[in-house]
Amino acid sequence: MDTIASFLGQTSVDLPVTLFRLFLSFILGGLIGLEREWHRQSAGLRTHILICLGATLLTLLSIYIPQTHRNFQGGDPGRIAAQVITGIGFLGGGAIFRLGANVRGLTTAASIWIVAGIGMTVGAGMYDAALIGTGLVLFALFFMVRFEKKVFPARPLRKLEIVMRGEKVNTAGIFPLLEQHGIEIKSVGISQSYQAKTIRVKLTVQVPEGIEWNRFYREAGEMDGISKITLDEKL
Repeated sequence: MDTIASFLGQTSVDLPVTLFRLFLSFILGGLIGLEREWHRQSAGLRTHILICLGATLLTLLSIYIPQTHRNFQGGDPGRIAAQVITGIGFLGGGAIFRLGANVRGLTTAASIWIVAGIGMTVGAGMYDAALIGTGLVLFALFFMVRFEKKVFPARPLRKLEIVMRGEKVNTAGIFPLLEQHGIEIKSVGISQSYQAKTIRVKLTVQVPEGIEWNRFYREAGEMDGISKITLDEKL
C-alpha cells in the first residue's frame, strides 16, 4: 500500500508515471466518449479519447521540460498546458451547428471541453479530481437528461403562417399578440405577391401548453389587414 501511495503521489515524470497517466486518460476519455457515441453525436468515442490523451501528453510535457532541462527550470509549467484550452475552443466550436431554428451540438462541445480538462488533471497527477470529475460528467450526461425533460419539458416547434393584405409588412399588431399568448418566435420568413397584393409571414414558433386557440384566432381575425392564419402540425 505504501508503494502504491508513493507512486500515485509522485510529482516527477518518468516512464511508469507516463504510462499510467496515459492509460488512465485513455479510460476516462473513453467513458465519456462512449456516452456521446451512444447518442450518435458527431464527436464520439475516438474523438474524446484523442482529446483526453492529447491534453494529458501536453500537461506531462509541461512538467517534464522544467524538470529535465536546466535552461527551463525557471519556466512556468502551465504555459504549454494553458494552450490546450485555446485549441479545444476551436474543436468545440466545430461541434456546434444550427439546424433550422434549433442549435445542436452544445452538449458535445461542452463534453469536448471538459474531457480536455480531465486529461490535463490526469497529466498533473490529480487522480482523485479526474475520477470524481469523470463520474459527475457521466452522471450529468446519462441521468440529468431525464430530470431536465421532466422539470423543463421541451415545447414543440410549429409553423405559423399569416397572410396579410397590402404591399407593406406590418407586424406591429400580430407580434405583440403572439407574445401575449406566450407564443415564442424562433424564426421569421417573409414572402410577397405583388399580383395578389398579399404578404405571407412564415414563423417558426414554440407554443405553450394549454393555449386558447379560439381566443387567439378571434383576436387575430379582428386585426386589420390579416386575411388568413394557418398553423401546421408539430415539427
